[in-house]
Amino acid sequence: MKILYAGTPSVAVPPLAHLADRPDVEILAVLTRTDAPVGRKKVLTPSPVAQEAQRRGLPVLKANRIDAELTERIRDLGADVAAVVAYGALVPQAALDAVPHGWINLHFSLLPQWRGAAPVQRALMAGDTVVGASTFLLEAGLDTGPVVGTMTDEVRPEDTAGTVLERLARTAAPLLADSLRAVVDGTARPAAQQGDVTLAPKLTAQDGRVRWADPALAVVRRVRGTTPEPGAWTQLDGRRIKLEGVTARPDVRDLAPGECRLRGGAVLVGTGSGAVQLGTVQPAGKKTMDAAAWARGHNTEDRVVFE
Repeated sequence: MKILYAGTPSVAVPPLAHLADRPDVEILAVLTRTDAPVGRKKVLTPSPVAQEAQRRGLPVLKANRIDAELTERIRDLGADVAAVVAYGALVPQAALDAVPHGWINLHFSLLPQWRGAAPVQRALMAGDTVVGASTFLLEAGLDTGPVVGTMTDEVRPEDTAGTVLERLARTAAPLLADSLRAVVDGTARPAAQQGDVTLAPKLTAQDGRVRWADPALAVVRRVRGTTPEPGAWTQLDGRRIKLEGVTARPDVRDLAPGECRLRGGAVLVGTGSGAVQLGTVQPAGKKTMDAAAWARGHNTEDRVVFE
C-alpha cells in the first residue's frame, strides 16, 4: 500500500511512525506545513512531523496551502491513498481527486461530535467523560465525511488536553493504518455521520483565561482543556500568571471569587461555587513553580484577589 502522509504537530508523529514501521506500507512522501518560528528567538524550525520524516529518510513536501502545482506533484506520486492527521490546511477538491482512494483523516473525536481544530480541548472544557478518535473520508466540508472506524477512551481524573492527545495519538495509530488498508482493499464500509453536531473551533489565548465567577468545576474543566496550549491563566496586579494542576475543593466555601489564600500548605482560590486548589503557577517571565512556594513568596497572608 503506497501512501502520502499529511500532518504537522507532535500529535501526528505517532501515527506516522506506526505507518512507517508497517511492512505493508510504503510512504511515498510526507506533506507538512513550512518551517515556523519557535521560542523567544523565533528560530525557524521544521515541524515535528518534518523532523520525524527526515529522521526516517522520507521525502518531505512543505506547504501551507495546497495549490495547483502541489496538486500535480501529489498526483504524480502515484499513492494509493492519503492519510491526514492535523495537517493544518484545507485540502481542495482537486487534490482530493488526485489520489485514487481518497484521503483518510484521523480526527480525535467521536464524529459528529467536536468537528474542528480543537476536539479534545473542547471536549474536556465541556466535561465529557469519554473521548475517542474517528477515521473518515475527507471531503470539502469541515470534518463531514463518512466514518470508516472509531475508538473510544475514558477521560482520567488527572488528564489534560495534552495527555489525552498524546494517548490518542498512540492508541489510534493502528485504527488509521487499518482504515487505510480497508479502503484500499475495498472492504471498508464508510457510514454517514449520525447524531448531534458540535463544533470545536481553534482555541485562542482568551479561552484560557480563568473566569473566577464560574463554578469550581467549570474552572477545573477550563484549565484541563487549555493545558498545555494555549495555557490557562489569570491576572494579578495586571500581570499574567499561568495555572496548571487545578483541582476542585468543594469543602472550602468562605472565599470570594478570585480570592487567593495559603492554608495548610494548599493554595486555595474562591470561585462562583466552592474553591479550587492550585497545583503549579508560572508568573510572567519566570519558571513554573509549586503554587505554595509562589504563595509564600508573594505573602498571601494579605488579601490577594486574582483578576
